[in-house]
Order: sequence, then C-alpha cells, then structure tokens
Amino acid sequence: MNGIDMGWWWLIGGVLLLIAEVLAPGFFLLFIGIAAMVTGVFVLLFGFGLAPALALFAIYTALAVYLGRKVYANRPVPSSARHLNDRSAQLIGRSAVAVTSIDEHGGRVRLGDGEWSARGAAVQPGERVEIIGVEGNCLIVEAAPKLGA
Repeated sequence: MNGIDMGWWWLIGGVLLLIAEVLAPGFFLLFIGIAAMVTGVFVLLFGFGLAPALALFAIYTALAVYLGRKVYANRPVPSSARHLNDRSAQLIGRSAVAVTSIDEHGGRVRLGDGEWSARGAAVQPGERVEIIGVEGNCLIVEAAPKLGA
C-alpha cells in the first residue's frame, strides 16, 4: 500500500470516528478522529510510510486531547438556574405551612405535596413559613411576613 492510499484510509478512519462520536457521544472520539484526519492529510501531502504515520497520529492525538481539554475545561456552562443540580437549594425563598409547631429543635412543614423536617423560628401549626436555608434534609424556616401587615 503506497502513501497516497494510506492517506485516504487515515481520512476515512477519521471521518468514521467523528460519526461514531455523533452516534455515541462521549466527547473523546472527536479528538482521535481529528488526529486521524490530520495524519491523513500529512500522509497524502508527504507520502509517509506506516511507522511515521503512526508516530504522527500518536503526536496529533496527544495534542488534540491536550488542546481540547484546555478549551472545554475552562468554559463554564451558563445557566439561568443558579441551583440547577442542587434541588434542596431551589427551595430557599419558597413558602410552606407548618404541620406541627416548629422551634429551634425541630418540627414539620408541608411543601407542595410532601412534608419536610424543619427548624427555626417559633411557629404554630397552620402558620406560613418561609424557607431561608437547608441543612441536609432539614429546612431552616422563619415566620412568613403577614399579608397586609
């Protein structure tokens, strides 16, 4: 197999790796596919044999992975939801209703269709509370401001 034929095989292999990345995304085959395609271009241009082509492929793969990690590791994903993956933190600021009396030692509140452990300001059953924090699975609450007061 001459260098020209081998160059086309490198390019075809690179394209197949890119297609595999699209079908089963893991964001790693992209770098290997790019390295294979660059190797294919160099083999087509300069007619390298198998050993130099493999060496180039190894170098280009390492370089592509290094640059890819540099670029994508420093790009924060913008999110309008500050606590997107912190579900309990999403509860802060919401209001709930005391099911039992609540004090600094504990109590229970109803939030949505569930009950949560809570502690904080002294509140009687039936009163509205506002969630001001979360510690583990215990909500930290304070008495909600009275409407019209």
